[in-house]
Amino acid sequence: MNILISGGSGFLGSAFSRELMTRYRIQNKELQITWLTRDSSQAHPDDIAMMTYDELARTDKSFDVILNLAGAGIADSRWSDTRKEQLMASRVKPTESLLAFIARSSAKPKLLVSGSAIGWYGTQGDKPLTESSGFETDFAHKLCDDWEQLALKATEHGVPVAIVRTGVVIHPDGGMLGKLLTPFKMGVGGQLGDGKQIMSWVSREDWVGAAIFIIEKSLADPANTQMINNNSLKTTNDTPALVYNLTAPNPVTNHTFTKALGSWLDRPTFFTLPEFLLKLMFGEMSTLLIDGQKVLPQALQDAGYEFKQPTFKQALEEQN
Repeated sequence: MNILISGGSGFLGSAFSRELMTRYRIQNKELQITWLTRDSSQAHPDDIAMMTYDELARTDKSFDVILNLAGAGIADSRWSDTRKEQLMASRVKPTESLLAFIARSSAKPKLLVSGSAIGWYGTQGDKPLTESSGFETDFAHKLCDDWEQLALKATEHGVPVAIVRTGVVIHPDGGMLGKLLTPFKMGVGGQLGDGKQIMSWVSREDWVGAAIFIIEKSLADPANTQMINNNSLKTTNDTPALVYNLTAPNPVTNHTFTKALGSWLDRPTFFTLPEFLLKLMFGEMSTLLIDGQKVLPQALQDAGYEFKQPTFKQALEEQN
């Protein structure tokens, strides 16, 4: 397999690359991973190739799969108008570059896996949400939907698309858990608001496993004749386009998350950040902390993926 990854050096892309290389080495299969980057001097493992966006615009290379993960972290800073523009551009521009490459390639990729997030569903409280559910309009939805709709244009060139809507990814190397470790270790961690909001999470191991599962399933069955159709997306042609919620099957409340994390670290969790203070501190972005989403991985489970860490306790205790 020859795979091109935008955002390959990031929290998810690097873990995905390591696991895929390990699996293919064990299975004695050929694999070439290329990270797409804007900086040709970026550090990278010796067995991973690098390609700049300028080189992508000129290359005649072909790739079996493209994994599109590039995008600034939605929760990294307050949502000012400038930050919103940065969040959108960091997703749109790399995707546009990939689409231009696909359009002019004589040998098309067999699959484009494009990132998104469960923010697509908007704020819907504790209502169970699957891939066939509707959405509520807010900034997070628009950000995700614009990104998804752009990626779906690959189907116009006969390239199947899999959209992966990711929940809160759990691993101490980064993401939300990485940011919380220091305050929790210091004994000042605590729940957010009333703690009743639901958090749809996934361990990084299962995110990587699910992404590989989707790729291998799609390559083995290009027409997706074995896939469940309740996660199909509308396109202008018959090229397959599917969506998957990359979340664990057991979402938890913020209260449960807080107590489990404190127990894992053997630290107290007495503190509470009230809702008004969160709104004051983070403005519109506070919706990510205050308003819950109960997003379930129905399409993954229907397709036969088995979670290695289906509970939050396992996700904490079985880190690797």
